[in-house]
Amino acid sequence: MQPLDEMLIDCETLHGHICAGQLLGARMALLGCAAVGLNDPKRADRKKLIVWVEIDRCMADAVSAVTGARLGKRSLKYVDYGKVAATFLNTETNQAVRIVALESSRELADKRHPQVPSRSDRQFQTYREAKDSELFRIERVEVHYSELDAPGRPRSRVVCSRCGEGINDGREIRLSGDDQVVCRPCASGGYYYLKDFK
Repeated sequence: MQPLDEMLIDCETLHGHICAGQLLGARMALLGCAAVGLNDPKRADRKKLIVWVEIDRCMADAVSAVTGARLGKRSLKYVDYGKVAATFLNTETNQAVRIVALESSRELADKRHPQVPSRSDRQFQTYREAKDSELFRIERVEVHYSELDAPGRPRSRVVCSRCGEGINDGREIRLSGDDQVVCRPCASGGYYYLKDFK
């Protein structure tokens, strides 16, 4: 495994800057991978590790940079819980851990380095030197995911009978009573709506 400072360079390259959230995410990724027996995830088979991140903030980019997990490779999953947490699964052993950043780590930074004027600088310094147990709670968990969620090529593809767009990996909705296969936005609305173009 690379030294932490080298990983932070990778984090900064991916994210665009380095910050306390990046450092916290990098340490979380190191801890999670070690806990499931993947001490060098970037060199391991990409299908051995799946990571679920629970927030779309700096930490998520750091986890991706350190582990090599990517949305496009289906090894990084995003679950919008708004929590600084991630779950790491070794697909070969089915070992999984969920790691949560402790709220007390913010207070720890203020207590340890009150002389540092910037809150983010206090956090960065504390997140670098604190013990894992001061920053994180680690929980052994069991993760249920289907073959349709696994990394690799799409397992299925169907076409929405309403909009004609393709749908991969079982994300379609089968309407009861009329055997129609539709996409989720056609079934129940999406984050976008169509406007007329002229």
